[in-house]
Amino acid sequence: MADAETIYYAISDLHIGGDEQLEHVEFLDELLAFLERLEETDERAELLINGDAFGLWEFTMMDGLDKFDALVERYPALFEQLRATGENIQITLLPGNHDHELAAYEEYVARFAAYNVDLVQQQSLRRPIGDRVIHFEHGNQHDPNNRFEDFGNPHEKPLGYYYNTLVTSRAGQVSDRGRRNWLKDIQAVTPTERVPVWFLSKYFYNEMHPLLRYAAVPFLLLFNLSALIAIAAVLDLVGVWSLPTETIEGTFGRLGSAGTLALAVLAINVAIVGVLVLVWIPLRFILQDFKRTIDRFGLVETEFTVDPSEPYVDVARDLFEEDPEVAVFCYGHTHRPSVEEVDGRAIVNTGSWLKRFHRRPVIAGLLPPVFHPSFRLSIARFAPTEEGVAVEYETMEKPDPATADLTFTERLLTVGREPDPSIPDRVVVGESSTERVPASDD
Repeated sequence: MADAETIYYAISDLHIGGDEQLEHVEFLDELLAFLERLEETDERAELLINGDAFGLWEFTMMDGLDKFDALVERYPALFEQLRATGENIQITLLPGNHDHELAAYEEYVARFAAYNVDLVQQQSLRRPIGDRVIHFEHGNQHDPNNRFEDFGNPHEKPLGYYYNTLVTSRAGQVSDRGRRNWLKDIQAVTPTERVPVWFLSKYFYNEMHPLLRYAAVPFLLLFNLSALIAIAAVLDLVGVWSLPTETIEGTFGRLGSAGTLALAVLAINVAIVGVLVLVWIPLRFILQDFKRTIDRFGLVETEFTVDPSEPYVDVARDLFEEDPEVAVFCYGHTHRPSVEEVDGRAIVNTGSWLKRFHRRPVIAGLLPPVFHPSFRLSIARFAPTEEGVAVEYETMEKPDPATADLTFTERLLTVGREPDPSIPDRVVVGESSTERVPASDD
């Protein structure tokens, strides 16, 4: 076990590797720069890679140790840098769910040791820091869809395995067939419930035939206004309120031909909205009744993924109660960097180095939301201080991918709505209190 004065760095959820398009690592330069920095550090340090370093589930065309050989062949600079950094500091690797195979085959230990990486084939480990300890684990064991009842069993396949081999890997194989190469990013969409809406959004803004999209945009942009006019028309029809028809026509008439065209489009929209409302009212009652029937029989599991943080808070509380020496519970898995205070201790999520998507509504109308991409290459740093244990976050600088990833229409419809994600700053876990820093936004 490392010396009590060791400073610990923790990262997780790199998901390096996979079929075809998934093999491209967008943050490789930044990862190499971070490892080079640790190679030159004078600190007594240890780097803990807290699960899902590699996307072994996403390799569907090879088995066993062939996946390790493929990783070394595809990323020689990374493995050579691991070897160089490992000569200066200790590098420890914990398996996650996507690279659970690392816990299943003893041969992996020797393979990684050749690159100065200590593979620990356990669910968790602890490290001393000052008079306290830090508990590290990936966190998938608290996710019912990615839990292994028999950890280390190479034949056990949780639900998440099938999703990633059938969906994520397939996306990597066919992503370059699209008008733009976006489907591979499905592995970065969390929680999984958002995938259908994300797919609809990317289809509309990236894959839909331009003529269809340009024809649909005016209708969808004016949908809200058309709905209001449709309601006003109904009120006018039943004599509750008089629709100012002359005022509307006069306003548009002053705009000349453009106003006439806009009024015609608006009139068509109002008619379509009226029909949709008439159809939607009875259909909604039918759908609600159908949902109640499904719920009574319990035929459909409504939550595919776990709550982002609640299960881990519960686990950490139990851990803190059982062992007062544990000052920090550090996990990953959910891809959301955060620091939460519980009972004077800290719960730290190391986040992900994958691209992250922030759902942003458009500025008007009924158009699909835009999933704005960003990178938060988070590194958690744990150091002993006189006050206790200091938890600090830093992020490797990475250019904003929005310009390259988003179409002009997506950028235009979300002007002023780009995310400004907060990053947890610094927390000191003392003997009796913790300075709290809120979790980062979604």
